[in-house]
Amino acid sequence: MIIQLPDAKGVFHDYELSGEILKETVLQPDSARTVFAAAHVVADPFSDNDPGGRAALDWNATLAFRRYLAGLGLGIAEAMDTAQRGMGLDWPGALELIRRTVNELPEAVVFSGAGTDQLAPTDAKERDDVRRAYFEQIEEIQRVGGRIIIMASRALARISSNPKDYVSIYGEIISSCDEPVILHWLGEMFDPALAGYWGSDSFEECLETATGIIEENKSRVDGIKISLLDKNKEILMRRQLPEGVKMYSGDDFNYPELILGDDEGYSHALLGIFDPLAASAARAVMLLTEGDIEGYCDTLEPTVPLARHIFRAPTHYYKTGVVFLAWLNGFQNHFVMLGGAQSMRSLPYFVDCFKMADSCGLLRKPELAAHRMKKLLSLYGA
Repeated sequence: MIIQLPDAKGVFHDYELSGEILKETVLQPDSARTVFAAAHVVADPFSDNDPGGRAALDWNATLAFRRYLAGLGLGIAEAMDTAQRGMGLDWPGALELIRRTVNELPEAVVFSGAGTDQLAPTDAKERDDVRRAYFEQIEEIQRVGGRIIIMASRALARISSNPKDYVSIYGEIISSCDEPVILHWLGEMFDPALAGYWGSDSFEECLETATGIIEENKSRVDGIKISLLDKNKEILMRRQLPEGVKMYSGDDFNYPELILGDDEGYSHALLGIFDPLAASAARAVMLLTEGDIEGYCDTLEPTVPLARHIFRAPTHYYKTGVVFLAWLNGFQNHFVMLGGAQSMRSLPYFVDCFKMADSCGLLRKPELAAHRMKKLLSLYGA
């Protein structure tokens, strides 16, 4: 199949699709790694909703995608930044999303983000404001049967530059959770408002604070997801974690190497890129479980150029690429996002996403993907 695609100068060239379609494999519960996909949401394109308003979701399509992820055997990290949390998805919308997912998929492994986004950072005056906001979300999520991912707090980052504040607040909120939690260290490349998180601009000092919190609460911490896009920092922290506490890779640039691991350990996965790469992730980890390291590498390593492209700077707009691929693959009927975020990337970016996904066998229905790519080109006057 051939489709004409433009280059960055608007000159069209023939592109022949590979014809490859990755065979989907179901990841079994006893797999060698625990794998979560942070899932996107599908906006309701017919709602009369301006940017900055309440989130309006297409619930049928949003939940159908979660059924797809669970059907592949992947865990679901719900209401995280991949779901446009704090960039279109507000706290009431997030709570409704968590409730529906937990009810829809009672057998799936679902952890959900608890943060402080109902509290505007400018309204946070003291630590108690942040504590109350965390406690409120944790209580509501647990009331609907959800497990907790403690998300980084913009409000906490704004009011505190003292590591002792983080130690105090995290100790209290971890203790308030019914079951072991996953912590989330999200770098400022994903959210500029989180610069200086853990009370320092020094990675070494932040590492000491975060690992100290985990050590003090190790029986109540399932693991930590670190999203700094620096494999060496992840490996360094991984080697310092207490026994039994998992490192969940959040490195959307270096995940094959980090999940495979080395003689001193390995990372599990909680990744936004495993939303569009769900089929590759499930197949690769199943091969790894079977001892087929070559097959694991052959499946996952070719996806890295696509991942690095989707997550290129400004990184916090990676959700646009994620949803674009969901649309190409027929998981939703439109390419509209909360807050109009579909406009946050350029046409050459989308063209390259299309080509790279094709080269990895990740266009599930090539004819549909090509048809929709032509529709997008027509919007740009082609």
